[in-house]
Amino acid sequence: MSSASLSIVIPAYNESARIGKTLRELLAYLEEQPGGGEVIVVDDGSKDDTTGVAEGVFKERPARNVEGRVIRVEPNRGKGHAVRTGLLAARNTVAAFFDADLSMPVAETPKLVEPIRSGQYDVVFGSRALDRRLIGTHQPWMREQSGRVFNLVMRLLTGLPFKDTQCGFKAFRMDVCRAVVEGALIDRFGFDVELLFIAHRAGLRMLEYPVRWDDVAGGSVSFRSGLQGFAELNEVRRNNARGLYDAAVARAREAAQSVKNHRRLTEPSEVETDVSPELAGQRI
Repeated sequence: MSSASLSIVIPAYNESARIGKTLRELLAYLEEQPGGGEVIVVDDGSKDDTTGVAEGVFKERPARNVEGRVIRVEPNRGKGHAVRTGLLAARNTVAAFFDADLSMPVAETPKLVEPIRSGQYDVVFGSRALDRRLIGTHQPWMREQSGRVFNLVMRLLTGLPFKDTQCGFKAFRMDVCRAVVEGALIDRFGFDVELLFIAHRAGLRMLEYPVRWDDVAGGSVSFRSGLQGFAELNEVRRNNARGLYDAAVARAREAAQSVKNHRRLTEPSEVETDVSPELAGQRI
């Protein structure tokens, strides 16, 4: 695994109309980074030409330090399954997943990545709730209100302290978080909560960070999937009560301790200093 390069995972379902623009922006961004990286599109059983469009973009702009590839999943399994598939295929130490609409500007990427590269955190995720002044184009009023209700119920049922678990931009230190991803079970709307729940239980260092964000029309979240998300909060609770996350939690703790021990041996004189973000995130 490379610690300088970045793996970006894009879960995609019927995204042929906008995936091309997103991929060109991401490839251009990575080409400018010293470590380069890779973009992995996970086509979750699309009925349109998402795969063809993505492969076409990757062929039209080959770069020496950036790789693009498509993983096709058949049939459709859900965004959670697509995200896990991409993260587990990532070849770099730091891997992030971005929504296909790129509603978070790519220029915000360092906010998610640098706290991990600096050794301060294992999981960093974007938040629209910590500083709503950073939201340019808001979601429709009803969507925003349902999101707030979902977050309230999520906090009551899971005990997680976070303000926004559903923002589709999250980054992971994979040598620590691989066990978290492998241990997750939910394939659809509630997968974000589940990943954060397992990481939190494992005592990983987590940072919720305010990011700039603009709602983009054409998303696939429906009223039905929103209701399913509430049911999946209960599924997280049931899975936890049945001990289904225990092995993943134990392996993640062991991996985190191994990384910590390695840093002590290789960097004995280093004194960790707190990240000084422009806007304070919620640290756990």
